[in-house]
Amino acid sequence: MTDRKALHVAVLMGGWANERAVSLSSGTGVADALESKGHRVTRIDMTRDVALRLHEAKPDVVFNALHGVPGEDGTVQGMLDLMGLAYTHSGLATSVIAIDKQLTKQALVPHGIPMPGGRIVTRAELYERDPLPRPYVLKPVNEGSSVGVAIVTENGNVGNPISPDAKGPWQEFAELLAEPFIRGRELTTAVIDGADGPRALGVTELVIDNGFYDYEHKYTEGRTLHVFPAKLPPEITALCEQYAVKAHQVLGCHGTSRTDFRWDDEAGEAGLFVLETNTQPGMTPLSLVPEQAAACGIAYADLVEMLVAEALRVHAGKQAKGGAHGAADQA
Repeated sequence: MTDRKALHVAVLMGGWANERAVSLSSGTGVADALESKGHRVTRIDMTRDVALRLHEAKPDVVFNALHGVPGEDGTVQGMLDLMGLAYTHSGLATSVIAIDKQLTKQALVPHGIPMPGGRIVTRAELYERDPLPRPYVLKPVNEGSSVGVAIVTENGNVGNPISPDAKGPWQEFAELLAEPFIRGRELTTAVIDGADGPRALGVTELVIDNGFYDYEHKYTEGRTLHVFPAKLPPEITALCEQYAVKAHQVLGCHGTSRTDFRWDDEAGEAGLFVLETNTQPGMTPLSLVPEQAAACGIAYADLVEMLVAEALRVHAGKQAKGGAHGAADQA
């Protein structure tokens, strides 16, 4: 914080989404970092009475360390807007769009950001026939951390089993997104807001031991090698950073975001595709945004303070002009 003012920060974490454990880890790290900087912290493991608990706490700002529904899909953002509280990360409209992979495509592709094709399929349709030529990818439309993702190949599938009798995390969803499988390399780029606007921190390549970059590989130490900076042709690095910043701006993200890519290295620039933009990236010891920030000289606690400062800046601007917190701010 530029003025070093001690703040009262409520850290929202936990909740009941599939990513609860990740959120608790993120929230604990954030709370510890804020306390190390001299701020007063109220830790809130979110339950249905969260509005009452926030009203009683009366924080200066809320650090939203929730992942998944309802902390990342606009639900909590709308509640915080109604309560008039400053909060970190993106606002209601941005969150609604970015968590929905199909809506994200509709927002980004017209702006020249390449994303895989595909279509929405019902679970019942999936059991009857392949929605796309194999290999293809199946994923829930509005989940993060690769929860429920499966890659369907000629010989079966990698990831969660595709069967009416099998129990998988995606089976609670009536609809799934089917996309063509893009061979090649897994890349990701973090973006943070600063005094001069959003900037990309670089590109990390994610090299896994086997399978694909699913929930287990993301949050189990030793399962994935993070190569930063990624060993890429300069034009691919530049494109990743360009697309990540543009996605951040088009969606109206605030604070930080992380855009994930697949790159078919045999196809050059034409083989680079954006998979999604995460508006509330993890802040765990294995998370990519703090890792990239650290490599750029930004310590974890300083990054957390930067996100809090951006939240207060956005809130002050919203109060001054009566505008929305999120995508509408960027219009």
